[in-house]
Amino acid sequence: MKIDRIRVGESVIPLKRPFVTALRRVENLESIVVCVGSDTGLTGYGETAPTEAITGESREHILEGLVLLRQELAGKEMADFDGLIEQIKTLLPDHPNARSAMEIALYDLAAQDAGVPLVEYLGGEIVPLETGITISLGETDAMVEQARQAVADGFSSLKIKLGADPDEDIERVTAIHEALGDRVHLKLDANQGWRADEAIGFLQELGRRGIPTELIEQPLPRDDLAGLAEVRRHSAIPILVDESVFTLEDAVRVLEAEAADRINIKLDKCGGISEALAIADLCTERGVKCMMGCMLEGAVSVGAAAHVAAARPETITMIDLDAPLLCAEKPVEGGVVFGVPDIVIPRRAGLGIERIEGIHWIKESN
Repeated sequence: MKIDRIRVGESVIPLKRPFVTALRRVENLESIVVCVGSDTGLTGYGETAPTEAITGESREHILEGLVLLRQELAGKEMADFDGLIEQIKTLLPDHPNARSAMEIALYDLAAQDAGVPLVEYLGGEIVPLETGITISLGETDAMVEQARQAVADGFSSLKIKLGADPDEDIERVTAIHEALGDRVHLKLDANQGWRADEAIGFLQELGRRGIPTELIEQPLPRDDLAGLAEVRRHSAIPILVDESVFTLEDAVRVLEAEAADRINIKLDKCGGISEALAIADLCTERGVKCMMGCMLEGAVSVGAAAHVAAARPETITMIDLDAPLLCAEKPVEGGVVFGVPDIVIPRRAGLGIERIEGIHWIKESN
C-alpha cells in the first residue's frame, strides 16, 4: 500500500461555554485535520489543535510542519511503517502537534489496512472506558454551578481547574465539595500555577478541611522537579504531572527525581501515538499508573487517545478525554462515541471515521 495523497485542512468548532485555565481562555476549538489517502482507496484521518501556551506550536508552525510532511511522505510505501514514523520524528523534532496529527492518520490507515480497530493494531482490545469532565476556572459560584450540572448530566469524576491563587482555590474546592459531597471524585489541576510552599500549604489546608481528593495535577512549573519532589514528600494525595512530561526522556527524568506519582499522557503534547506508547510502557516497567488526557482537541485526535488508553489498560487507569463533550457541534461522523460518561470504541477498522464536515482544505501548492 502506498500513500498517494495527503490533504491538510482547518475547522473552527464553537464551545458550549468558554474553557478557562490558569494558562488561557478559549471560546472555540480550532482544529487542524490531516487526511491521508492510499492507492488502495483507504483514507486515514489525523488531527491536532494549536496549543501554543502549552506545546509552543502556533497554527502557523503546525501548518508549516504538515506541509513539509505532505511533500516528503507522498508516494511512500506503508510497508515500512516504523520507518515512516521515524522519518516524521527526524523531519519535525520541534513540531509535536504536527507529528501527532500525521501519526494518527498513518496509524488509522495502517489499522484499516490490517482490518482491525486501532486498539487491536496497538496490541490491545476494546474495553469499557469512562471519562471525567473538566470544570473551568472562574468565580466560585459559577464553578459550583458547572459542577452541579456535570453531576446532573451523569458525571461522577470532576477535574477542577485551579492555579489562580491558593487561598481562593481552597475556597473554590470547599464550595464544590459542600455542594456535592461524596457524590463525585475530585481531581484538582493547578496548571503550574503555584510555588512549592503554596502547594504544600494548600494540601495541608485541604487535609484540615477533610476534603477527599483523588490527585493534584501539575501544582508547580514544569521544570521545577525539585519543588515537585518536595511537594510530593509532604502530600498524602498523589501528584500527577502533565506539562512536566512531553517526551519519554522527560518521563525518565521525572521518575528518577521522584517528582510524581502519576503521569498524564497526551498525544499532542508528546508528539503522537508512538511516543505515548513508549511513555506508557516505561511506566508499566516502573509500576507507575497514568492518565490519558487531551488538550482542547476534536473527536479525531481524542478518539485516537481513547484507542491508546484501551491498548494499555493496566497502566492507563484514569481517563480524561472530555474535549469533544465541550463542543457545541459534532462535525465527525463515525469514530469513537463520547457519551456521558462512557466512551465507546467502535468495532470498525482503524478509527472507524466515516467523514468530517466543515473542513477548509488548504491548497496543495501552499
